[in-house]
Amino acid sequence: MNFTKMHGLGNDFVVVAGEKSLPDNVAELAEQVCNRFFGIGADGLVYILPSENADFRMRIINSDGSEAEQCGNAIRCVAKYVYDNGLTDKTEITIETLGAGVQQVQLTVKDGKADLVRVDMGQPILNGLQVPTTVDANPVINHPIEVDGREFRFTAVSMGNPHCVIYVDDAVNFDLAAWGPKLETHPMFPRKINVEFVTVRSSDFTDMRVWERGAGPTLACGTGACATVVASVLNGYTDRTATVSLKGGELLIEWNESDNHVYMTGPAAEVFRGTL
Repeated sequence: MNFTKMHGLGNDFVVVAGEKSLPDNVAELAEQVCNRFFGIGADGLVYILPSENADFRMRIINSDGSEAEQCGNAIRCVAKYVYDNGLTDKTEITIETLGAGVQQVQLTVKDGKADLVRVDMGQPILNGLQVPTTVDANPVINHPIEVDGREFRFTAVSMGNPHCVIYVDDAVNFDLAAWGPKLETHPMFPRKINVEFVTVRSSDFTDMRVWERGAGPTLACGTGACATVVASVLNGYTDRTATVSLKGGELLIEWNESDNHVYMTGPAAEVFRGTL
């Protein structure tokens, strides 16, 4: 199996192209490949596949073998891969995802390579039961949740995958390992959930740290950054366009008022290539 190691702000993936479909043992393969001690090491295994509805199709298998519906950093990596490797010469392409449908992607090219990638991440889902959570409200804003005697308050957003956004005093130094896994698997979230811990610095800038469902702490989460800005607008904390600072770098997020779509702009990078 030929692969390319890529990352979006440190959220890293083993990218495989040229296959027609996922292998039967893809869950086991993802666990082996993503293992950082005995494998290549990554947050997920990404396949670029043919699509009947778009230019390309993306499938993402998390490091624990589960499948992710969508991933903002992975889709930027896929877009860069297909352009840089001559699979397309277009700077505007469509990529089909499992949970968010077909998404529009725009590439900024520098020296013949894709530099920045702008993705139309679609409309956020705010209905609590559709995110999904067990909370029958639309939207779910500042809702209480108790874990080990501590109460948090979350805002629920789906960007094709589920997120709960929690505001804390210091997201940068927040203890992800202590609270992330307990919130991820809380009964209030029937399909588990991605957890974003956020500190608002100004009306156009936030710090965010993430515990990703199926992967744990990662350096960045594109859909999580989108969910963060949507939640921050709903709570009255930020403008509709804001920069989200993650451990691996910054993403520019816009929740467009006219079409209700969320747009994400950020980089992607190739690290190395190999054969497994």
